[in-house]
Amino acid sequence: MDKRKSYYLVLDTETTPFNKSITEVDPENMLVYDIGFAVVDKLGNVYETFSYVVAETWINEHSLMQSRYYADKLPQYGADLKNGSRQLASIMTIKNVVAETCKKWNIKAIVAHNMRFDLNALNRSIRYITKSKVRYFFPYGVEIWDSLKMARSTIGKQKSYKEWCKRYGKMTKNNQPQFKAETLYIYLTHNENFIERHTALADVLIESKIFSYCHTRHTKGINRKLYA
Repeated sequence: MDKRKSYYLVLDTETTPFNKSITEVDPENMLVYDIGFAVVDKLGNVYETFSYVVAETWINEHSLMQSRYYADKLPQYGADLKNGSRQLASIMTIKNVVAETCKKWNIKAIVAHNMRFDLNALNRSIRYITKSKVRYFFPYGVEIWDSLKMARSTIGKQKSYKEWCKRYGKMTKNNQPQFKAETLYIYLTHNENFIERHTALADVLIESKIFSYCHTRHTKGINRKLYA
């Protein structure tokens, strides 16, 4: 580890709803089943990666994942667990690995795209699984950053991005540019055939590129912190 560098932990989760009758994506209704994270530097270089399936969700709440969207994913997750590309672990074990990794790499900030969702879903999950004996997933004292806010305050100010979104139909229903990770990644890489996989570690690797692009832009007024 080069101690002259700053390191960041980019994280993503995949979730399944507690109550399938609720159609909107509400982090208070979500149980995490897939957690991926990677140690990166400001240039997006990746030093270590982790991919976990949450044992309590996978084993005890498997019925929640039987809708078509989740059922389509189950065979791949099963194969990945079998070949070792993902690990099955309790949420407390994963929490401890995150804390140990932050300490090992002296992590400056934990970053997620739309961090509010991931943070709330992780806290909701660990409270549910531990019956509120543990209430917070992330280690105390590490800064929490949101690359969605970073993108809005950097890429979102670019006239070229707004024009690109209009040209390629990447506008919201309110006629505003999209800031989904997939849309941003296509814009930055010019890879118009890219499709986001919506598995945690795979998404972390594209979100690391978005984070790096925004973080290295010394734009006045860049918004990084979730609570700022």
